[in-house]
Amino acid sequence: MTIELTLLAWAVVLGLVHAIATGQFATMQHGLAYGMSPRDEPKPLTGVGARVERAFANYMQTFPFFAAAVLIAHVADRHSWLTVTGANLYFWARLVYVPLYAAGIPVARTVAFLVATLGIVLILIALT
Repeated sequence: MTIELTLLAWAVVLGLVHAIATGQFATMQHGLAYGMSPRDEPKPLTGVGARVERAFANYMQTFPFFAAAVLIAHVADRHSWLTVTGANLYFWARLVYVPLYAAGIPVARTVAFLVATLGIVLILIALT
C-alpha cells in the first residue's frame, strides 16, 4: 500500500475519532437519555463540545476532497514527492487541528487548516 493510501486510511480513523468525540461531548452535556432519544428538539453543544463539533464539521468538509485526490492519484498511478508531501501535510495538520480548535487557539487553528488545504492542492498539482 502506498504512503498516500496509508494516510488516507489513518484519515478515516481520525474522522471516526472526531465523530466519537463529538458524541461523547453531547452525552456529557445532555445526558445519555437525550443521546439515545430521536433528538426531535436539538440541543446545541457549548464550550469545548461545540468547538469539537465544529472541528468535525470542518473535517467533513475537507475530507472528501482529500480522499478523492488520493484515490485519483492512486488510480492514475501518479505518485511523487508532491503526493506524499501533500498527504502528510493534510493528515498531520488535521490531526493537530482538533486540539487547537478544542483549546480555542484561533491563529494556529487557521494555520493548521491552511496547511491541510495546501496538502490537497499539492496532490492535485501532481495530477497535472
